[in-house]
Amino acid sequence: MDIQTRREREKALVFQMIALYCKKNHGGRKLCSDCAALDAYARQCSDTCPFMENKTFCSNCKVHCYQPEMREKIREVMRFSGPRMMFRHPITVVRHVVETQKEKRRLENKK
Repeated sequence: MDIQTRREREKALVFQMIALYCKKNHGGRKLCSDCAALDAYARQCSDTCPFMENKTFCSNCKVHCYQPEMREKIREVMRFSGPRMMFRHPITVVRHVVETQKEKRRLENKK
């Protein structure tokens, strides 16, 4: 998979999680200003990530480029949305789990 496809998949997954979180916690059809800012920040981080060719997701990265405040916000979103994603976006979840497992095996084999 090329780097651009990987970036776009990561951005789509993060957007889906933020949208689910915002809808359930802030009650709108569109992202509220805080959630839209978090999505824009996540997209910017993904677009400028120098490690994209070597990693699958930010959680597998040794360098966390998110500012502490934004890192806490995205953790809250992921804690809430992660378990609920299987019901909303099952194909995305299965793809994410498979890619995460492949990455873990690859990292274990490197050691």
